[in-house]
Amino acid sequence: MSYRHPRDLADAMARRRKTAAADDGYVRESFTQNREEARRTARAFLDRWPTAAYMSAVDTWRELPGDQIEFTMRWLRSAD
Repeated sequence: MSYRHPRDLADAMARRRKTAAADDGYVRESFTQNREEARRTARAFLDRWPTAAYMSAVDTWRELPGDQIEFTMRWLRSAD
């Protein structure tokens, strides 16, 4: 398949990633918070869904302007 523009390729890759993520058995929840709130949220999340039982983790994260952190937490659905 050929793509006319780089954005076409990026869109196709994003669609594929969403489909793969939806089928991997994990539940994900995304947040955008200031750095300190993000730390507290991640800690509370890992306390609620311990890694050993739920394979929970920070799935993705990135720094945004203004000391904001965008992050996604995940845990294994089958453990619920």
